[in-house]
Amino acid sequence: MLHAVVETLRSSLGAGVKGSVLGAGGIALRTVIIYGFTLILVRMGSRRFLGKASAFDFIVAIMLGAIMGRSINGSGSLLPTLVAGLVLVVLHWLLALLAFRTGWLGSIIKGNPILLIKKGEVQPTGMRRASITSEDLTGALRLQTNQDDPAKVQFAYLERSGRISVVPQMREPRLWVVSIEKGVQTIRIELQ
Repeated sequence: MLHAVVETLRSSLGAGVKGSVLGAGGIALRTVIIYGFTLILVRMGSRRFLGKASAFDFIVAIMLGAIMGRSINGSGSLLPTLVAGLVLVVLHWLLALLAFRTGWLGSIIKGNPILLIKKGEVQPTGMRRASITSEDLTGALRLQTNQDDPAKVQFAYLERSGRISVVPQMREPRLWVVSIEKGVQTIRIELQ
């Protein structure tokens, strides 16, 4: 009985069958298995796969998709594909853990932020190193600060995720005093 079930499952999954011969039912069953397994792997591995990830995370996500895709269409065996995906996610998790524990490895794997603006002055060395044009920088300033004048920015960095972060200049606080007389009472409002 158990042998018959195993043989039916192997036949449905297309064990030993080339991808071009694999039927629609076999491909659908493989897709369900790969989807469920990959979902578990991504949940185990890192929440950053789909968030604001670094190049380190994107590479693993692309590789995982490529590995798993081969098994769905039958060009790769199912069990070795699942093992390869598991090894890839465990390796990613271990490297991320080591990068967290050691600053130098994190810099090697994920890179470092690049200074683009310092105290209102555009940093040409950082711009060249990051391959950021002045139009790219101006666009990022508009999106994040609603203005495009670098002189109004304390710092701007190209972050490890590839996004540009902006720290605006701190403004001098202004004190406004408004006095309103109402009968005998005076109401005084101070705003900063």
